[in-house]
Amino acid sequence: MIEGIVNANLEAVVTIFLRGPEGQAQQVDALIDTGFNGYLALPPMLATDLELPIVGDGEAVLADGREVSFNVYGVTVLWDGLPRYVETGAVGDEPLVGMSMLVGYDLHVKVADGGRVTIGASERT
Repeated sequence: MIEGIVNANLEAVVTIFLRGPEGQAQQVDALIDTGFNGYLALPPMLATDLELPIVGDGEAVLADGREVSFNVYGVTVLWDGLPRYVETGAVGDEPLVGMSMLVGYDLHVKVADGGRVTIGASERT
């Protein structure tokens, strides 16, 4: 299970661990963004610091209506205790966890400053 907290801005935040191709590692706090259908978005500087390999390019319309182009990188995320390789867009100012990262999981958020955030594997029915 992955646990986090709701911050004073009422944003659901979880800590994730990222690993680059040469073993570079970094722990970051990432916002859960239910309006983002990708896996992850990372600030460009973080992708550079981790020396992530470019695997393509992408385009998106941001929440404020701006259209942006960006590099797409490959990164390994420690997710629910297991390494998981995903592609991430290098865009924005803060790390985001998108809905594709949450497929197969249940997200529970107590929406209040200091509220609990939990992400756990969905029960199979």
